[in-house]
Amino acid sequence: DRSIRELERIRDDNLVGLLRALRRTGWGAGATLNAHDLRLVAEPPSTQGPLETVHRQVPQSWTDYNGHMNEANYLEVFSQATDRFMTLIGADAAYVASGFSYFTVETHLRHLDEVAAGDRIRVTTQVLEATGRKMHLFHRLETAHGALAATGEHMLIHVSLESRSACAPAAAVARKLSEYASRHAGLPRPPDAGRAIGPRR
Repeated sequence: DRSIRELERIRDDNLVGLLRALRRTGWGAGATLNAHDLRLVAEPPSTQGPLETVHRQVPQSWTDYNGHMNEANYLEVFSQATDRFMTLIGADAAYVASGFSYFTVETHLRHLDEVAAGDRIRVTTQVLEATGRKMHLFHRLETAHGALAATGEHMLIHVSLESRSACAPAAAVARKLSEYASRHAGLPRPPDAGRAIGPRR
C-alpha cells in the first residue's frame, strides 16, 4: 500500500534513527561517525560576520502533521549549531571527557517561516557575550533562498561535571571564545535578542 519512494523514506528514517542511537553509545557505526566528527573540526574562514555552524537538508522524519518542520527539531538544529561552536572553541568531546562542559540555562526560539522536508537550511551563530562563565549565543536559521525561518537565543554556563556547579572555563577555551566575541563585537545586535513572549510595546 506504499510506493517505492515512500518505502525508501521509511527505510532511511529508520536508519538515521539507528545511527543516532549508536552515536550516543559509541558502538559500531556510531563509533565511526563520532571519529569522523572529530576530524570535522577545521575552523571556518576568518570572518567578522556570524559563523556558519550548520548546513544540512531537512529529513522527512522532522515534519509534523502540518507538513512542516516540527518545533522540537528547530531546537535540535540549534543544539547542533551550539555543539559545532563549542567544538570550534575547544569545548569538544575530549574537553567534556576531561570533566568540563557548558550547560544551557535559558533558551528562546522564534518561528518565523515554514520549513519543509527536503529543504536545505543553514544556521549562523553570533556571540553576544563571553564573560567569565557565561556564553550567550544567537542563532539564525535560513533557507536556501535566504529567508529567515527561525532564531534561537541561548545562554550557557560553564560547569564542572564533577561538582555540577559553575566554574571558569579552561584558559584555552576562554581565549578562543573571547576571540570570537571580539570578532562579533562590531556586529549589530539582533533586534530579537533579549525578547520575551508577549505583546510588543
